Amino acid sequence: MEQISSVNNKLIKDLAKLKQKKYREETGLYLIEGFHLVEEAIKASRKYVYLLGTQEALNTVEAEDEVDLTAINVILINSAIVRHLSSTKNSQDIFMVLKIAQPKDYPFNYGKWVLLDQLADPGNVGTIIRTADAAGFDGVILSPNSVDLYNPKTQRAMQGSQFHINLIVTDLPAAIASLRNNGIPVYASMLDRTAKQLPDFAPVSQLGLVIGNEAHGVSSAVAQASDEKLYIPIKGQAESLNAAVAAGIMIYHFA
Repeated sequence: MEQISSVNNKLIKDLAKLKQKKYREETGLYLIEGFHLVEEAIKASRKYVYLLGTQEALNTVEAEDEVDLTAINVILINSAIVRHLSSTKNSQDIFMVLKIAQPKDYPFNYGKWVLLDQLADPGNVGTIIRTADAAGFDGVILSPNSVDLYNPKTQRAMQGSQFHINLIVTDLPAAIASLRNNGIPVYASMLDRTAKQLPDFAPVSQLGLVIGNEAHGVSSAVAQASDEKLYIPIKGQAESLNAAVAAGIMIYHFA
């Protein structure tokens, strides 16, 4: 186990930069923080580049997750470095650096998928992914201009679901075409006069479910590529539902 005690150490400076998307893209690495995310990564047998923590935190993962603290990629750090690396107010003093593993091509020839069209809020994206995981969906497909999957806020909102289901960043019309070519219907959630109410749709064994941007909804290209438009009936006076809440209702309708 290596020990680093200065925030001016080059490795620590480089790892702190991973809180920014630019450096995540340049290095192909991202940082997760907290016992739950670190434990979920270990349970999923994800190979990590570095594991960093205070002595107490490292002792905890050694005891609970059988981590070998003698490994060269385990680094003992102090509270000053914790503050430098942390994206939270109350850090749990444990961090892991992982490689970004995004498949360039994916067949989309089976299963249930949520498609996120330009979602901007990391909390919404993380919550939707967590809900899709809980409902047994096969994965979530994100448009390239959706919020970054490796944003620390997105990572925290996913609560480890990023290690359980497929997460693909790709062109949505192309993904929809692949789903439909394999006989999988795609439904776009839209407040549109031609849309059908959610209760009118019977649960199906396979589908794609499109959730649109929080402010602007589903883009016209994605709407046109989809099979059907659907909406959740609102019985009160609220104008609309939060994107993650709406997604949860629809995901469980089709689960």
